[in-house]
Amino acid sequence: MANDTLSRATGQSDNYPPKLQMNTLTHFDEHGQAHMVDVGTKASTHRVAVASGRIEMLPETLAIIESGSAKKGDVLGIARIAGIQAAKKTSELIPLCHLLALTRIAIEFEPASNRLPGAIGIQCTATVETVGQTGVEMEALMAISAALLTIYDMCKAVDRGMEINSVRLLEKRGGKSGSWAFAAV
Repeated sequence: MANDTLSRATGQSDNYPPKLQMNTLTHFDEHGQAHMVDVGTKASTHRVAVASGRIEMLPETLAIIESGSAKKGDVLGIARIAGIQAAKKTSELIPLCHLLALTRIAIEFEPASNRLPGAIGIQCTATVETVGQTGVEMEALMAISAALLTIYDMCKAVDRGMEINSVRLLEKRGGKSGSWAFAAV
């Protein structure tokens, strides 16, 4: 019934939204109990994850960040360090994540308008790499979250209405499941 209503309202077919192929949830055992996945028998491979997100703000706030005149200091420099530190601490914050030896963490910032015309704010992209038995998707997402929250913290005195949006995994490579990339709808 809901899909029928959606079809009439949007012109979408009954196949909307598209059905995704879902794998079994690996953090639950056969009794539904949460557990940490055993990766001991998995091969170590080069693994990469790229995530992104943005924080939107008033034009005046963006001007303060770009000019480097924020009272708390270099907003993007400190946000970059926060993102790197968060990626390294992911297993301490997400209960079932494995502690990983990360080989690379890169945090990039650009004007949000480069990716979304008309957006006023900062776009952040994190690339995290390792050679190991499990992926680094959570580390990349944690890096984005911490970097954007740090920007908010450093600028909230002038703009409490900033909004964090579109935190998502863009791609992952390596491991048994191979490569995956976000497909914009």
